[in-house]
Amino acid sequence: GPTRKMPLTASAMDFFQLFVPDNVLKNMVVQTNMYAKKYQERFGSDDAWIDVTLTEMKAFLGYMISTSIHHCESVLSIWSSGFYSNKSIALIMTQSRFEKILKYFHIVAFRSSQTTHSLYKIQPFLDSLQNGFDSAFRPSQAQVLHEPLIDEDPVFIATCTERELRKRKKRKFSLWVRQCSSTGFICQIYVHLKEGSGADGLDALKNKPQLHSMVAKSLCQNASGKNYIIFTGPSITSLNLFEEFEKQGIYCCGLLSTRKSDCTGLPPSMLNNSETPQSRGQYRIRMKGNMSLICWYNKGHFRFLTNAYSPVQQGVIIKRKSGEIPCPLAVEAFAAHLSYICKYDDKYSRYFISHKPNKTWQQVFWFAISIAINNAYILYKMSEAYHVTRYSRAQFGERLVKELLGLEDTSPSH
Repeated sequence: GPTRKMPLTASAMDFFQLFVPDNVLKNMVVQTNMYAKKYQERFGSDDAWIDVTLTEMKAFLGYMISTSIHHCESVLSIWSSGFYSNKSIALIMTQSRFEKILKYFHIVAFRSSQTTHSLYKIQPFLDSLQNGFDSAFRPSQAQVLHEPLIDEDPVFIATCTERELRKRKKRKFSLWVRQCSSTGFICQIYVHLKEGSGADGLDALKNKPQLHSMVAKSLCQNASGKNYIIFTGPSITSLNLFEEFEKQGIYCCGLLSTRKSDCTGLPPSMLNNSETPQSRGQYRIRMKGNMSLICWYNKGHFRFLTNAYSPVQQGVIIKRKSGEIPCPLAVEAFAAHLSYICKYDDKYSRYFISHKPNKTWQQVFWFAISIAINNAYILYKMSEAYHVTRYSRAQFGERLVKELLGLEDTSPSH
């Protein structure tokens, strides 16, 4: 849970600034003004540009965050006369001023000579965000490595023509997280860029174990020696990785797939389906040291690799129609933690900022801001302030937007 006690009067902004404090926002102001100056020196002066202030930067973020609540396809809809217009916040800043800030917005204006990392324009922000996550929250023992649901707004996609869909650029990166499976708090973010279509590109590695093994190691680099139990999907699950994690004091439970997983070192007899018909709940086990390979049958064969649970401990999977199905405890634990993450995706994925910039670093930035706001809401729900105001996720987002814009109205909208 939270590492610090927030006051009863803590606002949405107070929780958000646990991860995005004023010093980070001030740096955005400095870097944006530096970039604007550099841009104008190169391409000619812009008489309409005035250096941005901290108040304007907060309002700029507020406008962007408002798209996560109202799901307008373009943030500029706020100033339009259409369905997504919002006169109550449109008066804080003119559309032309907003567009100027959007044009010059930067987190790192200049590339240093030592920089080789492709995410250099956003890496300082991601590092600061990670420090905020680490210092504000202590995760539970059970955690999940996965790709959060950050796809396009399904309502928009359903109404899109094929031509519009083709015009929209595909993301040039993939985003993985390490997530506390008891609360949904995202403890760590890892971004992998698609840097060309060569052998090291994301497409070349998409279903290959080396990429997912690298992702898992990066996400768990701060988890050594804490006896965490990490749940993984088929693309990450492998005997070599789990044995490496065990040496670091990290234990694992993963779903195994003969098609997607690295099955090196596993007994072939357990990877083939038995020809004799089996009843639901039957399972076979093979062990090597602390590692167990479980083949469990439930309308199909499911294989699990784990060193976190004893294979002889019993559990049950409860189905609405068929009742209780017996299984090893590892299978029950895996199903319970993964189902929580599915619920998290269902609840929180709709609150990702819907602004879709062309620049990859900006796409990563807005996804990271969205995750920070979701984490802020999770901390808010675990604080005493929640028992005073009881905002829903949408109300919390609206409160944050109003506070960033400096609006005095503090009543929750219904």
